[in-house]
Amino acid sequence: MGNRFEGKVAFITGAARGQGRAEAVKFASEGADIIALDACVKFDSTPYEGATEEDLAETVRLVEEQGRKIVATKTDVRDFAAVSAALDAGVESLGRLDIVVANAGICSAALSWEITPEQWQETIDVNLTGVFFTCKAAIPKLIEQGEGGSIVITSSVAGIKGVPFYGHYVASKHGVAGLTKTMANELGEHRIRVNSVHPHGVTTGMVMTDMLPLLERYAETLAPTFMAAIPDGFSDPEDVASVVAFLSSSEARHITGINMPIDLGNTIR
Repeated sequence: MGNRFEGKVAFITGAARGQGRAEAVKFASEGADIIALDACVKFDSTPYEGATEEDLAETVRLVEEQGRKIVATKTDVRDFAAVSAALDAGVESLGRLDIVVANAGICSAALSWEITPEQWQETIDVNLTGVFFTCKAAIPKLIEQGEGGSIVITSSVAGIKGVPFYGHYVASKHGVAGLTKTMANELGEHRIRVNSVHPHGVTTGMVMTDMLPLLERYAETLAPTFMAAIPDGFSDPEDVASVVAFLSSSEARHITGINMPIDLGNTIR
């Protein structure tokens, strides 16, 4: 693809591992400098370990290995002041902002009526409010710069259809899909495009061990329906990063307001 992003700066949340890291490396490999942040914590409601500061340092190493600059901070997307400060520092250091990838997210599993208030709140705070805070911090900078730009939000197939055992996650991901369309309408006059991507399963550090008891518990009812919706295989983070890079490039200059599945056909079943 060459250097589609030469001279540009991409702001990526949840960048310490998984899709966020793959996106940082992808943009860097095509010429972009990177502003990266990650909370680097274990979230209370998730069954898997969170990313670490060592993970974020590895992202920094991989970006620099591509010959690009990176400003990386331990920052929680639930804290608007901290997100704004991290972005300000990145723009001051790197000189501009062109691309926003609102990728940070968490997941846990439970039946809808068994989701705890704490699970619900943490999921909504990270997955929906965190995306809103990311965009709220970045959009004024893109408008002021006056050169257009691209925002890509990470949703999920759970932002397109109902998925058993993930009611709080589904709600958050449907929320960002709607926010995508609203902001695309609002920002068109500024030549800022807004799209969302909707992966199915991706081989990241989000190992859903809390799903196993539910599959056993509902083996005769919900579980077969749920499992039948899962196609063979999972995507790699790099598969998602390639689509995000396309949507952020001039090749997609006429694409805005879409919710793009990256789902191995999952949503057509």
